[in-house]
Amino acid sequence: MTDSQLLARIDRLESLDEIRQLAAKYSLSLDMRDLDAHVNLFAHDIRVSRDKTGREHLKHWLDDTLRLQFTGTSHHIGNHIIEFDDPDHAHGVVYSKNEHETPCANGDTEWVIMQMLYWDNYERIDGRWYFRRRLPCYWYATDLNKPPIGDNKMRWPDREQYEGAFHALWPSWHEFWDNPPGDNVAEVAAPAPIDEFLKTMRRDAAEPKIRVR
Repeated sequence: MTDSQLLARIDRLESLDEIRQLAAKYSLSLDMRDLDAHVNLFAHDIRVSRDKTGREHLKHWLDDTLRLQFTGTSHHIGNHIIEFDDPDHAHGVVYSKNEHETPCANGDTEWVIMQMLYWDNYERIDGRWYFRRRLPCYWYATDLNKPPIGDNKMRWPDREQYEGAFHALWPSWHEFWDNPPGDNVAEVAAPAPIDEFLKTMRRDAAEPKIRVR
């Protein structure tokens, strides 16, 4: 192994750890309402809406959202898959199990639990890794005492129920249910190449989009 190859491998390991720390810092800074620490995890020119970019606009949007909708939150991150497009760009998927103290219009409060995952894009700028974007994909949100059985599992107080996008990015979900097993032994596809596990699971679909409002 050459010196340059060794340095590249060390750089990859350090990048993996820094990106994992991004997800952990995201949760802590959000839950403790340190909005400066939180928005500084994103690229300086982060897209916030159709006509607004930058950390200042992200901080303003977060401040409004958190004050209106949540008394308190706790985000517990789990499984994290990270793949590199090149030394300075990566994408990944990270699970998150969240709890929210949520005020209701009638003066009551609900304890809303949520299961979701994020589709992330990461970028290294001036030697540091940042979120380039985060696409939240929800499975359910519901009052702690009300299991989200059935359709429209996103059930926030004072809002219409709707479906999340937890399974929507993954063609395997519908393929599984649309193709029950037959009598023959099922074929097994070749393993995905390194750094293409997510691409393979997505069946080479284009990068998922965030709808900008």
